[in-house]
Amino acid sequence: MKKRIHILEDDKDIGYIIEFLLKDEGYDLQLSSSFKEMKKKLKDSIPDLFILDVMLPDGNGIEICHDLKNDMFTKHIPVIVMSANIRSKQMSEMAAPDDYISKPFDLDDIENRIKKLLA
Repeated sequence: MKKRIHILEDDKDIGYIIEFLLKDEGYDLQLSSSFKEMKKKLKDSIPDLFILDVMLPDGNGIEICHDLKNDMFTKHIPVIVMSANIRSKQMSEMAAPDDYISKPFDLDDIENRIKKLLA
């Protein structure tokens, strides 16, 4: 069965690049460009992994990660937080993500981190 990944990224170009890479690797993807959109999509299905951007139009990926890790229905799901802001890595540690990716990122690195978390 295909692993499902939910990508919360408001930058369409970055979302497209990640989507292209992961679909090519055989993952089933859900994409959201806002927290509101993500909440709506989670009502239909829960993914096997979350990738969350930090800076969003209606939320903060670090706070969303914290909420996911403290919810009994999602706390077991790996979360990758990604940001271009170097301070976000330090701030995200309190939210306990399973991994952190700095932008700009290496596509092979993202793929390897995802495989490791879903193994």
